[in-house]
Amino acid sequence: MASPGGEKPYRLYRGGRTKGRVPTVGRPERASSRSRPERDGRSRYRGPGPKPSARRPRQIRWGREITIALVLIVLFFVVWGAVGYLVFRGGVAEANKRLPKTARSALTADKGSLFSNSSAILLLGTDHSLAASRAGDRHSDSITLLRTDPDHQRLYYLSIPRDLRVEIPGYGAAKINTAFQVGGPRLAARTVATYTDIPVNHLVVVNFAEFRDLIDAIGGIEIVVPRPILSKFDCPYGSEARCARWRGWRFAAGKQHMNGRRALIYSRVRKNLLNPAESDITRGERNQQVLQALMSKLASFNTFMRLPLIGGDLMKPLATDLSANDFAALGWAKFRASRTLHCRLGGTSTGGDITPSEDNAKVILMVLGKSAPQPPAPSGDTYPPGCLIGNRPPS
Repeated sequence: MASPGGEKPYRLYRGGRTKGRVPTVGRPERASSRSRPERDGRSRYRGPGPKPSARRPRQIRWGREITIALVLIVLFFVVWGAVGYLVFRGGVAEANKRLPKTARSALTADKGSLFSNSSAILLLGTDHSLAASRAGDRHSDSITLLRTDPDHQRLYYLSIPRDLRVEIPGYGAAKINTAFQVGGPRLAARTVATYTDIPVNHLVVVNFAEFRDLIDAIGGIEIVVPRPILSKFDCPYGSEARCARWRGWRFAAGKQHMNGRRALIYSRVRKNLLNPAESDITRGERNQQVLQALMSKLASFNTFMRLPLIGGDLMKPLATDLSANDFAALGWAKFRASRTLHCRLGGTSTGGDITPSEDNAKVILMVLGKSAPQPPAPSGDTYPPGCLIGNRPPS
């Protein structure tokens, strides 16, 4: 139908008016029977209704995936550490029961947590001869006083010769290892505290008969042997003829990985056939080496990962008043220590005894941090006392 004025209907486009028929409202346009192909080979949709969305490959949200993985790893370590701590705490509780209750009366209470306060820990290694004839002896063949100093990030190891002649409370003058033999760990702690004037806060008694099992449980330790060793004691063979042909225990100089048996033998060497100057003093130094290597291994990540499996076995050779938290604090002190001092008391050999040196008092001041550490000085003492800084004890 024509519009008034005679003009034809028109459609309005963006470019202006165009004559022609007006499309009926609501009438859909005829869909093209063919779709125009795109350059990539796909067809453009021309039909009515909304355009369907193309299916795209799923995108991996790496940020979320990494976050989830990190949370799971942290959760694993937390659970694993908690289980390990519980197992370890159970082993410590058994070690606490093995220490006589009377021994605690000789100890001085700490001023606070071992994490932030200095503490003195007496380490006693009981007789560890492999010979059956000495299986029942009660000797403290290894006597070491470990002092922590968290404020200055230091550890002090004080080796005390077992033959050092001192006053034993209630018994008079005798070798210092006699205190353990006649009065057990209580009298040993009192004797060391009286002679050194250093209050003993904690006590650890190591049964060397099971000591090697502990070292084996943590996979062995690393020891740097300063000099070659050849020593003949405690023959491992049952025949006298075979023992007569046996040349002895051998240790080459240099870094070595030792299992429990080798470490135990190394710590017991008193006489070195390759160096006649070695004695019970040098044995104490080897004990310090083994002790420090053991502490380092106990505080390692590898031991932490195995804690739920071996946590209970770690305490079997020990009798102590230390709690599980105290052991954790010791591990932290070992980790943070920027300086480690190895000290020893000494004196003059008089037959089977060692008469204390006057310089022992100076060494005790070094251990207390009241004077600068000094190495053993040339003197008339058979075994001059002193301190060295580093991983090797004085020799």
